Amino acid sequence: MNPDDEFFLRIPLGDGANWLIEWLKANVSWLFDAFSWLMSLLIDGLTDTLLFLPALLMVLLFAVLALVFRSWRFGIATAVFFLFALAIDQWEPMMQTMAQVLVATFFAIIIAVPVGILAATNSTVSAFVRPVLDFMQTMPAFVYLIPAVTFFSIGVVPGIFSTIIFALPPGVRMTELGIRQVDSETVEAGESFGATPGQILRGIQLPLAVPTIMAGVNQVIMLSLSMAVIAGMVGADGSGKEVVQAINTLNLPQGVEAGVGVVLLAVYLDRLTAALGNPASYKGSLIAIAQKSMAQRATAGHT
Repeated sequence: MNPDDEFFLRIPLGDGANWLIEWLKANVSWLFDAFSWLMSLLIDGLTDTLLFLPALLMVLLFAVLALVFRSWRFGIATAVFFLFALAIDQWEPMMQTMAQVLVATFFAIIIAVPVGILAATNSTVSAFVRPVLDFMQTMPAFVYLIPAVTFFSIGVVPGIFSTIIFALPPGVRMTELGIRQVDSETVEAGESFGATPGQILRGIQLPLAVPTIMAGVNQVIMLSLSMAVIAGMVGADGSGKEVVQAINTLNLPQGVEAGVGVVLLAVYLDRLTAALGNPASYKGSLIAIAQKSMAQRATAGHT
């Protein structure tokens, strides 16, 4: 058979996807309009907030957050990072990108965490979700821009839409993993005290899974940041737009400065969220009760 000849069976997968998108546009356009309005409102509001105060005051605020949640060394490094961003004239694009990343991360997390909890507590949901997540993670990032632009035209909204979808999988996976990794003896100790499944989830499993869940949040933020840069191709403001303009005009200085701005923002968000993944002790929770029960059983066993 000549390799140039078409295969005898042609499945019109692309045509089917196009029909589905056109059907959605025709029948649920109100949903896309509402999403577009909400995203524009949130992103514009957050961007204006980040740019409202003087840049030096915002640098101080970011440094204080780094100091409180991580260390004084990271606080100093944060101040140096953002002052450097100011010096290379990347402050406004960085704040625009930060607003997009924070909004996309928020919506990705409020979807991912409940789905991860369901997958951890229900094997059927887990079996259904895993191949869907595999598909989402292996799909090239640029492909998500096609339906996004079809639904929302160009601008920041299609960028946020594609970013949320692209960043979802690690949030779901890490939430499920964190809950499944909770020690079964700790859960059994909570059950022995008469705790309901809901109390065990809220008081034992979720608190113990916080480091793993926060690792997932960290990955969601990093994927959101990478996709927010790609979203510059469809007109989203921020560092991504700067990079795209630099590519189109072969402007090496602009590309380097925009790229450095993205790196500085990525380092700050990565280190800050990593610090948030180290929760304080949960005194008075069911964890303490469960651990006390385990200690008592171990003591009784020795005696």
